[in-house]
Amino acid sequence: IPNIVIILCGNKKDLDADREVTFLEASRFAQENELMFLETSALTGENVEEGFLKCARIILNKIDSGELDPERMGSGIQYGDASLRQLRQPRGTTTQNKQQCNC
Repeated sequence: IPNIVIILCGNKKDLDADREVTFLEASRFAQENELMFLETSALTGENVEEGFLKCARIILNKIDSGELDPERMGSGIQYGDASLRQLRQPRGTTTQNKQQCNC
């Protein structure tokens, strides 16, 4: 699948002494298989959210570049709510008569 985004997450980063796969081995595997790689810890929460954010950023970049079209059937991308389709605007455009959130 050409536009799939896969992140390899090495979990239990907090248990370094019990490691069975080195960071270098996992990183090489990810690189050889064109995957992103993060070490995470569910216990401490380290890099857990980052994995989801990286995946979302890549998908959004592919949408912005035209590589992915959420409106195309079978793209694998869909909006969670039909009303959100009107909320997303191309970069560089502004809406008039709407408040801008700076959060």
